[in-house]
Amino acid sequence: MDIILIILGIVCLITGIAGCFLPVLPGPSIAYLGILFLQFTDKVQYSAAQLLIWLLIVIITLVLDYIIPMLGSKYSGGSKWGNRGCLAGTIIGLFFLPWGIIAGPFLGAVIGELLGQKECSQAIKSGLGSLVGFLLGTALKFVVCLYFIYIFVTSLINM
Repeated sequence: MDIILIILGIVCLITGIAGCFLPVLPGPSIAYLGILFLQFTDKVQYSAAQLLIWLLIVIITLVLDYIIPMLGSKYSGGSKWGNRGCLAGTIIGLFFLPWGIIAGPFLGAVIGELLGQKECSQAIKSGLGSLVGFLLGTALKFVVCLYFIYIFVTSLINM
């Protein structure tokens, strides 16, 4: 049974890495599930505190994944119109995978700024800020998944 759980954990970790780049898959959540599969084996036992801290990291990562593009828009000079457009573009972009998830926040911020009577150059600057925010969110998810892979592998090596 342990071998099956370890294999399922490895599959979850690989899927988690893919989920960092494929927006339909919640990468860190799936990678955390891989850690939980390893926890249910007789080989490795994590403390409740470790599991809760890792779960908190996953929750924070999921929340930041939606907030960071809006912050990127805001800190690049975007207004409330741009932030709302970025959020709307992110949601609408989910229906046009895979490119919609990248273009959605950018286009949403640009359109939002244009609707808010900003100049085209300022609207594009806000859109680029949201795109940079999206890329930073993706990098954050990737780092969290790599951390879970590290935990998984070192736990298996130290059995």
